[in-house]
Amino acid sequence: MIKKILIVDDSPVSIKIMKSCIPKDKGYELFDAADGRIGVDLFKQIRPELTFMDLTMPVMNGFEALEEIIKLDASAMVVIATADIQVRAIARAHDLGAFSVIKKPPTKENVAAAIAEVENELAGRG
Repeated sequence: MIKKILIVDDSPVSIKIMKSCIPKDKGYELFDAADGRIGVDLFKQIRPELTFMDLTMPVMNGFEALEEIIKLDASAMVVIATADIQVRAIARAHDLGAFSVIKKPPTKENVAAAIAEVENELAGRG
């Protein structure tokens, strides 16, 4: 079951849009980080069940942050949220351990679908 969701993105506008797409009626605790380094540090502290990760960020990009998070927790559920939908970028994200990829800007529908997929995966792990 998802209780905590971490959003890692260097754009305050993107974070605001992502938060607006997450269902309000589920009682999720939402956290956000402005770059990959802060995101990894926050991940260590709060251990979210789901992390939405941008790829293009300063300090530490999403690929590097994803790699660090998977080192910390091999079963971490990281959904990449990016405008970079090149096949190579998506393949690399999956190779590094991303659960799935959604295209930016996010919509209520694709965020809800990503959350549902993660919920199903977590329920299956029981």
